[in-house]
Amino acid sequence: MTLRSPVKTRTKLPDVGTTIFTVIGQLSSQHNAINLSQGAPNFACDTRLVQGVTRAMEEGHNQYAPMTGLRALKTRVAEKIADLYGTQYDVDSEVLITASASEGLYSAISGLVHPGDEVIYFEPSFDSYAPIVRLQGATPVAIKLTVPDFTVNWDEVRAAITPRTRMIIINTPHNPSGKVFDANDLQQLAALTRNTDIVVLSDEVYEHVVFDGQPHHGMATHPQLAERSVIISSFGKTYHVTGWRVGYCVAPAEIMDEICKVHQFLMFSADTPMQYAFAEHMNDPQTWLSLSAFYQRKRDLLQTLLAESPFKLLPSQGSFFLLADYSHFSDESDSEIVKRLIVDHGVATIPLSAFYTDGTDNKLIRLSFAKDEATLRAGAAALCQVKSR
Repeated sequence: MTLRSPVKTRTKLPDVGTTIFTVIGQLSSQHNAINLSQGAPNFACDTRLVQGVTRAMEEGHNQYAPMTGLRALKTRVAEKIADLYGTQYDVDSEVLITASASEGLYSAISGLVHPGDEVIYFEPSFDSYAPIVRLQGATPVAIKLTVPDFTVNWDEVRAAITPRTRMIIINTPHNPSGKVFDANDLQQLAALTRNTDIVVLSDEVYEHVVFDGQPHHGMATHPQLAERSVIISSFGKTYHVTGWRVGYCVAPAEIMDEICKVHQFLMFSADTPMQYAFAEHMNDPQTWLSLSAFYQRKRDLLQTLLAESPFKLLPSQGSFFLLADYSHFSDESDSEIVKRLIVDHGVATIPLSAFYTDGTDNKLIRLSFAKDEATLRAGAAALCQVKSR
C-alpha cells in the first residue's frame, strides 16, 4: 500500500514516465532473457582496481575528497589527454572529477545554459540530453543523423543555429549507432562555431573504444574546438566498473568555473576510495590503450556469430554497440520485434526508436557486445533462430 499525499505537484518533465528501457528490463527479467540490451559489462574488472579501492578504504580514505577531485587522479587525466590528443589542461583549474559522466553532463548543461537558450543535439541520442536542457528552461533542438550511415548534415546544423544557440552537444563514439567523428566533422564544427559564444559539450565516454586502427577525433585533438569545449568521459566505461559512478570533465578555466559552481552543490565530490584506485591504476597506460583491441574482438565475434542470422548488421566504428536491420524480413515496429525477441527467443535488445524524442522507427535494433563470450554466443544463437513475419 502506498501513501497518498495531499500535496499538488507540478511536473517539470510532463512527458517523462515509464520508458521502453524499463519495459524491456521488466520483460527480460520475467523471461530470464539473455542480456544484449544494456551497455554495461557483465564481466569482472581488473582485480587490481578492487584491491586498490579496498586498500584506500583500509588506509582511511573514506571522507570527502577535494571538491574538484583528488589531485593525483586529475594529474593522470591531464597527462593522458596531453599524450593522446596534444592539448594541455591545467590540473588545478581545468580538470574536474565527477560523480559519473552523467553528473558531468548535468553540471555542464546546468552551469552554462540559461532560460531561453537553445541547445542543438543529434538524434538518435543518449536519453538524458534533452531533459537536462529542458530543466534549465532552455529549448533542446534535435537534428537527426542520416540513416543508415549516421553522419551529421552540417548544412542542417548551420541552418539551425540562431542568436539563441548556446550549446551544441556532440557524442563520439556515438551511442547507439557506433559512428565516430572524423577530421572533416571537426573542421565543420569549428567553422560553424568560430566567432560565436557557442559551447561544445562533447560526450566522449567511449573515447578508448574506437576500432580498425582509427584515431579518436575528440575535441581535445583540435586546438580551436578545445578552447570552447567541455569534454566528458567515464572511468566506469573505460575500466568495466559502471556501478562505481566516477567520471571526469575538462574545459578551459573560464568555462570550468561555471561547471564547478553546479558540481559543488550537486555532489561536492566524487567517491574518494575509487579516486585513489583510479589514480594508481592509471600509472599503466596499457589500461586504456588496450581497450580498443579488447572490444574489437567482441564486436568481431558477434558479427561472425550473426553472419547466418536474418539480420543485416550496420558497421560499428566504436562504442559497445552494433545496430541490426530487420526491415527486409518484418514489418513490425522496432518495439514490437524487441518484445517478440524477448518472449519468443529469450534475448533482450533495444529498439532504436527509444533514442528519438518523436519515436522515429527505422526498423533497427541495438545490440550490446560489452558481454562475456558465453553471453555473446548464446544471444547470437537465439537471434539466428528468428523467423520472418
